Amino acid sequence: MSTALGISAVTAVLENLLNSVYVGAGLGSVDVSAVAPDIVQSSVGTGSTTHLQVNLFLHQVTPNAAWRNEGLPAQGADGRTRLTNPPLALDLHYLLTAYASADCEAEALLGFAVQFMHENPVLARSDIQANLASLPSNPPLAALLGSSGLADQIESIKLTPSVLGREEMAWLWTALKADYRLTFPFQASVVLIQAQRPAQAALPVASRNVSAQAGLLPAITSITQPAGQAAAAVGDTVTVNGNRLDSAVNLRLSSAHLGIQSGPVALTKTESNRVRFVMPDLPVGVYLLSVLVQPAGLSSPVSTNSLPLAVAARITGGLPVNVAGPSFTLNPTCAPAVRSTQQVSLVLGRLEVVADPFSGSTTAPIFNFTGVTAGAYLVRLRVDGIDSPLTYAPPPGGPVIQVT
Repeated sequence: MSTALGISAVTAVLENLLNSVYVGAGLGSVDVSAVAPDIVQSSVGTGSTTHLQVNLFLHQVTPNAAWRNEGLPAQGADGRTRLTNPPLALDLHYLLTAYASADCEAEALLGFAVQFMHENPVLARSDIQANLASLPSNPPLAALLGSSGLADQIESIKLTPSVLGREEMAWLWTALKADYRLTFPFQASVVLIQAQRPAQAALPVASRNVSAQAGLLPAITSITQPAGQAAAAVGDTVTVNGNRLDSAVNLRLSSAHLGIQSGPVALTKTESNRVRFVMPDLPVGVYLLSVLVQPAGLSSPVSTNSLPLAVAARITGGLPVNVAGPSFTLNPTCAPAVRSTQQVSLVLGRLEVVADPFSGSTTAPIFNFTGVTAGAYLVRLRVDGIDSPLTYAPPPGGPVIQVT
């Protein structure tokens, strides 16, 4: 694969090859350049002072459609683990322009260049190596192009004529702020730039332990929270429903967003259609829950499917029974601690107030309320959209604050 210098190396090789085309062609001294047309126009001269020059200009770089999806996926399910380094595949679009002042000179210049591309539609690896090795040492970039890896990439560089319509050609030269000259558009394909970042490779299989078991595999179908809550809090007993769970060993909780892999979590009760566990002390968020089961005949446990489990913060204290309104500050304590990277708010009835800014983590966020009318309000601590547990019976349930 090529490095990031692959694009520059293609241009340098083409420029060097075109230089050799005009040696002995009988046209006299011909300069070959690879700069923007407006730069050429300012230096080439006008009228009878124009010297013979051929300019190679890379005007566009596009992704190669055939290689675009090669090597995917590049990352693991967590969005961070790099599995592969797929190549960046690019097509290079050039304008080959001839500059001359006498009759038919520009056509002759272009004719030699086009004939060379027709006879050499593929740049040989040996030609690429030889031309990169013979580049002048000035500018300093030329010394680096030999290590671009262009000659060693799996795909050869192919030269293909392109067709630009009159409107597209007129727009292009207008954007270049240069006068139009006799031009031959062509494409060089494909440059494969290989990423250099480290990737994770799968370990080889040392031994295989395959067994067949009649019937359905163990699976979990639903999660029941205590007292019908939508989320579990630290210390809650959670029931996981499913089938063929009588050989369950433990369970695991994971969150790619939080970067947490918790487990094994011990089970407090195991039945054929359900297991129970006590919610461990984990940060607020949504976790994937799976049960590890040890079926007969297997030497190691297997995992069931995964189901999402929302983990909420619990208000542990710090709330007054009565507070004087309409403006006041509340400083409840909670477990687990909330993080500054999370969205933390306190909800009184329908009124939601965001916590005052804090750094790191805290178990006692501060909330400032204004314009609260008198009445009794259910209190909820909302972290990343997950509310703390509430009780509704007997009415009004709790926790409740009376605003006077």
